Amino acid sequence: MNRSETVARALRGAAPHGLLTVLREALAEEYGAASAELFLADYGLKALCHVSEPGECTEDLSVFNSVVGRVFGSQVSFVESDPESAVTAVHLPVSARGDRLGVLTVELKEGDLPKELIDDLAHAANALGHEILVAERDTDLYRSVRRRDRLTLAAEIQWDLLPGRAYECPEYSLGAQLEPAYAVRGDNFDWSAEPDRLNLSITNGMGEGINASLLSNLAVNALRNARRGGLSLADQVALADKAVYAQHQGECYLDVLSLGLDLDTGAVEAVDAGSPRLYVLREDQVSLVPFEAQLPLGMAEDTVYTVQSFGVEPGDRLVFVSDGVFDARGNSGEAFGDRALARAVLATRLLSAASVPQEVLRHLSTYQDGREATDDALVVCLDWRGRKHRE
Repeated sequence: MNRSETVARALRGAAPHGLLTVLREALAEEYGAASAELFLADYGLKALCHVSEPGECTEDLSVFNSVVGRVFGSQVSFVESDPESAVTAVHLPVSARGDRLGVLTVELKEGDLPKELIDDLAHAANALGHEILVAERDTDLYRSVRRRDRLTLAAEIQWDLLPGRAYECPEYSLGAQLEPAYAVRGDNFDWSAEPDRLNLSITNGMGEGINASLLSNLAVNALRNARRGGLSLADQVALADKAVYAQHQGECYLDVLSLGLDLDTGAVEAVDAGSPRLYVLREDQVSLVPFEAQLPLGMAEDTVYTVQSFGVEPGDRLVFVSDGVFDARGNSGEAFGDRALARAVLATRLLSAASVPQEVLRHLSTYQDGREATDDALVVCLDWRGRKHRE
């Protein structure tokens, strides 16, 4: 068994709250590491929060102007040498299937590090990312560390409902973000990666606070229940519509854009039941995909939904936004979605899918002169590469 696999095996056997302790011991034993520090991205993706053991001093680092932050953004390891102390720090991205979690910094008392050693440490950081996701089922430690502020109860429900903030596979990459991160109410996104299909939905529950969050929770779980039961896309939306109407009798409803993408052909089925919008970036041109609007979920009894079809091409970038993004107003009174949103999407063309939502939301904040948003703002980015021809 090689050294990196020994570290990974030690992590798999660690208590959920003791991953950092076990990792430090394993890295010291196998590589002579002087220290190992773990930083996890906060809910707002603005800071990297230091995971510490009892009695240790902690210091958060900026995602935007620190070495650790640059490693988080680029998802590329960085080696930093200090000739005076003869210590070399290796900063390694911690992620799981494209979902960026944080950064691991390992210090070794060596000069030039061989590539094999850095690859070993990267393997350990990757194993750590997967173990953190597993450990979060059984401990609050990592979710608590990621908080720079108090989460509202509505936001707590929404974040626990999400599949993650990014996902990557050979055919596509996904990235998503919600704002205000610590007080989000009704906006939500959901996806499911299948062998030959990607299922994706964007929801926007009406109302404020806990009521909006509970409404979205009901709809998302109804959609999941129908999807996992093997129903067609139109029937999935219809079943969720019935669940919401049965609960609220038309007094509360929510907007949904639900899609199914065929990995072999790039064919897309879509049901537009409300306000979320889809913009496509293709060859430096941004266009709004026109959908036939249908009734929001739960507005009327026994609504029948129909599917629309279109296709995506390899290299397309699909950006989904809620009304809190495209309908936000600047000082001129013009909506962000009229022209500024297309410019923001175009400006992201060189970024990874995981980085796009945060950048679009930064453009939105600038457009509003930094004013606090009055509505939830959701951005989901899908980079479509397509599947190579299978013999």
